[in-house]
Amino acid sequence: MKIYICTSKHIYNKIPLIKEFLEKKGHIITLPNSYDFPLKEEEMKKLGREEHAKWKSSMLRLQEEKVKSNDAILALNLEKNGQENYIGGATFLEVYLAWRLGKKIFLYNPIPDNNFKDELCAMNPIIIEGDLSKID
Repeated sequence: MKIYICTSKHIYNKIPLIKEFLEKKGHIITLPNSYDFPLKEEEMKKLGREEHAKWKSSMLRLQEEKVKSNDAILALNLEKNGQENYIGGATFLEVYLAWRLGKKIFLYNPIPDNNFKDELCAMNPIIIEGDLSKID
């Protein structure tokens, strides 16, 4: 299966072991935007609101292509800044797009108790509870 991994840029350091495990199971992995340069957005913000908005728009278009070209997404909703099972705005948009396109949606941890909780529940993701062997 082709799987797009999405998560907060602050969690990118957790991806290599997950990617390796899934590839050993025969899956093809697509990495998140800016994976090789996780702080690119901070750099773009320094260029001003207009430049940042153009860059962010291009990232949203790229994430749409990545979701479309994969069979499933795996949202790594890990702890971030004291928030359990964190899902931010960009990851939520990726989950929503996957749902809209009829893709499989895997959440690494349970649905977070946040502003998107009701919507995430309605999308009926497969919660793997940190067990990557549940991805099939």
